[in-house]
Amino acid sequence: MKCNNRLIETLNSLLADELAAINQYIVHAEMCEDWGYGKLHAKLEQRAITEMRHAEKLIGRILFLGGKPVVTSLSNINIGKEVPEQVEFDLAAEQAAIDAYNKAITLAGELEDHATRDILIQILNDEDSHLDEIEELKDQIEHMSLPIFLTTQVG
Repeated sequence: MKCNNRLIETLNSLLADELAAINQYIVHAEMCEDWGYGKLHAKLEQRAITEMRHAEKLIGRILFLGGKPVVTSLSNINIGKEVPEQVEFDLAAEQAAIDAYNKAITLAGELEDHATRDILIQILNDEDSHLDEIEELKDQIEHMSLPIFLTTQVG
């Protein structure tokens, strides 16, 4: 398939976001594990694995389109010092990802690359689910208070 440079650049930008998300989630997961919050660790680790699958799909599509995946660039990574800050940073990252995927989906549609568009929509659906999960955690912290919420995450 013929390479469209604008689409390849967009896909590489999304890839940089996914690679950053993997790192951010893994660090947050390991911090939670270190603090004894095993349930929160498992959720974050699973989210990181989903982001790895997104990166894999993007790399595959970039190669299929005749581009070169750039894996040496990462978007900003924000590591929270405590769980509430982690939740805020993760929420911001997911909101930015959703915005970026919506723009990329529009571009792929304009270029009439519906296969790429479909792949991006699949990833967007996962990102929407991540956002929902993070908002749920935030609500739980607010409703229960942080100490009570954290007791539910032990184990």
